[in-house]
Amino acid sequence: MSATPSNDVALRVQELGITLLPTRAHPEGRPLLQGCSFDLRAGERLTLVGESGAGKSLLAQAIMGTLPAVMLASGRVQIAGRDTDGRRALTQPLWGRQIVMLPQEPWTALNPVMRLRTQVAEAGHFAAGRPWPAAFERADLHLAALGLSQAGRQWLHQVSGGMAQRVGVACASQSDASVLIADEPTKGLDAGACEQVAQLLANAQRQGQALLTITHDLDLALRLGGRVAVMRQGRIVEQGEVQTVLAAPQHPYTQELIAAQPRHWPGLAPARQQDGSEALITTEALGVTLGGRTILRDATLCIAAGESVAVVGPSGCGKTTLGNALVGVQPPTQGRVRRRDGVERWRFQKLYQDPVASFAPQQTVRQGISDLLRLHRLAPAPIAHWLQRLRLADELLDRKPHEVSGGELQRLAILRAMLLQPAFVFADEPTSRLDALTQRDTMRALCGAMAESGCALLLVSHDPHLAQSSTQRQWQIHGRQLMANAVS
Repeated sequence: MSATPSNDVALRVQELGITLLPTRAHPEGRPLLQGCSFDLRAGERLTLVGESGAGKSLLAQAIMGTLPAVMLASGRVQIAGRDTDGRRALTQPLWGRQIVMLPQEPWTALNPVMRLRTQVAEAGHFAAGRPWPAAFERADLHLAALGLSQAGRQWLHQVSGGMAQRVGVACASQSDASVLIADEPTKGLDAGACEQVAQLLANAQRQGQALLTITHDLDLALRLGGRVAVMRQGRIVEQGEVQTVLAAPQHPYTQELIAAQPRHWPGLAPARQQDGSEALITTEALGVTLGGRTILRDATLCIAAGESVAVVGPSGCGKTTLGNALVGVQPPTQGRVRRRDGVERWRFQKLYQDPVASFAPQQTVRQGISDLLRLHRLAPAPIAHWLQRLRLADELLDRKPHEVSGGELQRLAILRAMLLQPAFVFADEPTSRLDALTQRDTMRALCGAMAESGCALLLVSHDPHLAQSSTQRQWQIHGRQLMANAVS
């Protein structure tokens, strides 16, 4: 284990602030984060929760010295006794040795041309200095602990988003750094996978590593224990022992956040109408095989216009593959998919599980949307309506994708898809990066838009409560086969 200073403080943050520097679009600049302070000692755990866009991930980037160029950090940051103050030149020499970060988007952090097992071992070899045999041995151990024993020899494109997320966790866990920052380590994972990730993270803390976790999952915060800090509008509004804060929250926002968990939601989807609507999509004995592995088999379904259906099941069971086949992203290897004649193919839209992968990285969001509307000859007028409906600020459109939070990017992806007046939307974990309040309001807006326009929805989710409240029918994939649950 890398040495920590005598006072045992692995990470110290004092009055940390982040300011958006003046730009042509925003000549006045503005504060994004203000007055955040905490100490994290060896072996301690602190979990940051709160609204999407509150600055949680920005705080982590400031600690790592990786803020975008348009943002400036102020205040004090000290890592393992060394003052870095958010400056990349001072922080970068500590990466992998004193501090390591699991980023929110594994697709951007993992290497697409290297087998996954090798990537995990490489992290241990270069960051912790382990000989290659020992690095591979530890990599195999951690992959097995995360239920990924068979995935080690695969490539990134051959695994699901949830499996890639766990591979990222395995990579981050190879380091003996004093501090581990985990940004949304369980987003989009089923309950069993969440438990595996939590156990692996907890094991590292028992060895003396300090853990700073960013999550929207209050159950994960309870599972990890330690302290919790609740953030809203760029400030920490409440913090303390996690059991105390979540059992008896003092701040009104914390109380609202707890009450807004999906298990407490009312039904958001309108009652299913048995009106004989013509089928929009049907499949017959649909099957998909990739790399010699059967991902999905004998899937037969029918979705009508205006109907909302959810597919649930553990990570890697084939949920995303099914949706990809329906919208035409993944050609089936058996059976067939029929889409209603006369409906343009581009009106079958997908909301990606990792939204950053669906935006051009060097282009502002506004420019990308403008190009899309011009391509399909659509009016820009609905943009303002959807910004309001999804609780998004207009100024976010003038940023590049990496300059907005994951939760904001998810909602911008919804806005972009709805501007195309879709006939069918495959929504792959569309709110996994959102806090419970924003998640509820976003799903309410999405379900309302479906009912108003007659658009059909296929929702993929690991949360059975969210699926039950947001859709009219639920299906489950078990043993690579699609099975219908009770109709709600």
